[in-house]
Amino acid sequence: MAAVEEAADLIRAGGIVAVPTETVYGLAADARDSAAVARIYAAKGRPSFNPLIVHVPDLAAAERIAVLDADARALAARFWPGPLTLVLPVRADAGIASLVTAGLDTIAIRVPAHRAMQALLAASGAPLAAPSANASNAISPTRAAHVAASLGGAVPLILDDGATAAGVESTIVAGRTILRPGPVTAEMLREVLPVAAGTTAHVSAPGQLATHYAPRKPLRLMAVTREAGEWLIGFGAVEGDDTLSATGDLEEAAARLFDALHRADASDRDAIAVAPVPDTGIGVAINDRLRRAAHR
Repeated sequence: MAAVEEAADLIRAGGIVAVPTETVYGLAADARDSAAVARIYAAKGRPSFNPLIVHVPDLAAAERIAVLDADARALAARFWPGPLTLVLPVRADAGIASLVTAGLDTIAIRVPAHRAMQALLAASGAPLAAPSANASNAISPTRAAHVAASLGGAVPLILDDGATAAGVESTIVAGRTILRPGPVTAEMLREVLPVAAGTTAHVSAPGQLATHYAPRKPLRLMAVTREAGEWLIGFGAVEGDDTLSATGDLEEAAARLFDALHRADASDRDAIAVAPVPDTGIGVAINDRLRRAAHR
């Protein structure tokens, strides 16, 4: 708990802290403090038109910042705390820094389930803006070591609570539209609401840039064999230098995805190849991240 208190002190002083969530490690700052939020953007090299997710401890805290309609309440009741982000109208008196919303009249908000993030929320007493704790467009971090390798001295403190469980970023829903697939799958959401996948013409939530989550090396998808100079990440029957899941388990593959990409990027090969992953369940989120990682 001493580390959490130290992190909370940094947050209250307007600093930034890396903290694990159930999805990936986040780079957190007080969402009400414009200067602190600017430090997130500076550390990540993130475009200012790309909004941030605000993490709050519970539904009541979300209600103080955003306007929830019946659909949002139904989703919150089922999936909060957990890896679901809702894009909602921001309250005029929310006190959230405009950098967080990128000047939009909506806010991306979620109640995380991870013990470290919940402890930091409680100790700091602040709503926390927290995008993934990596350089903008680079591979997302699922371990503290990934944060240190990507951001180095730009982050004064990393709360290390081991590897993250889900391994991919939260599902994002606006109204009844899935803006970003994630651990809460379309099938799970449809048990509550008739949601559909969709896109918007402008960036209205995190993770919508065409190039995102990208390694430094070229990335080839749908690979069943290794070409010269490639590090092959396998799945199921496709064996490689590494594998997302030898048994074809999609949840295991999601948890291992970014870790495997980090290892491939650090290898002595010139390029990366990834085996086909079924586009069902959380496989939709895996393939979304891989397509963005391969986009150049």
